[in-house]
Amino acid sequence: MKILFSPSEAKYKDGDNYKITEKSFVFPELFQYRNQMINKYQSFIDNANNDEIAKLIGTKKQDVIDYYSSDIFKRNTKKVIQRYDGVAYDYLKYEELNNTEKEYIDKNVIIFSNLFGPLLAGDLGLPDYKLKQGEKIDKLAVEVFYKEHFTKALDKYLEDEDVLDLRAGFYEKFYKLNKPYTTMKFIKDGKVVSHWAKAYRGIILNNISKNNVKNIDELMSLKFDNLSVSEIKKQKLKTEIIYNIL
Repeated sequence: MKILFSPSEAKYKDGDNYKITEKSFVFPELFQYRNQMINKYQSFIDNANNDEIAKLIGTKKQDVIDYYSSDIFKRNTKKVIQRYDGVAYDYLKYEELNNTEKEYIDKNVIIFSNLFGPLLAGDLGLPDYKLKQGEKIDKLAVEVFYKEHFTKALDKYLEDEDVLDLRAGFYEKFYKLNKPYTTMKFIKDGKVVSHWAKAYRGIILNNISKNNVKNIDELMSLKFDNLSVSEIKKQKLKTEIIYNIL
């Protein structure tokens, strides 16, 4: 089973000296496109004024602007799953997993980066970067670019797998599933939640790794603390499990 997951705006800044190459990420045969986007981002940064960079990265804090104005290719890199911080990642608790559980995450979770596109959690070579969600780079929509160039590869990669889509809605723009898949919605007091949805996506991913879940049937047999299934909706290719937060 493969799990599609969102990135996080918050990221750790440390890393090592492993530099970006065509071997850094899944789909090395498509690295030219990924590299094209990263270079386009860096070229924009190199030639933009302060206000343009602020708009691109989504902050007016000068120290942050100064930091992200540096060369992305010269920054230290980190395993993808260890680069991201934020609510979902806090509740995933990757560093507390044992080696077998970490390997499950590394091999089965696909994270859709705002700048780097679809990445495996275990891919090496992801630098700290900042790009506001939905912001275009020199009039180019990043999500449209990756959808155009990576859809066929993702279709092939997922064709024999059960798929659990835990992405936030925006990241569906990077890749639209063309086969049956399962997703989840979280309800509290009759309302769809946002913050707690991120937390429970992390909790569920933690539980999936600990139980080495191989398919949707095994997923459906899991019980999650403080969650109860209220409804299961099926519409075309999508099966949506609706959870009540207790």
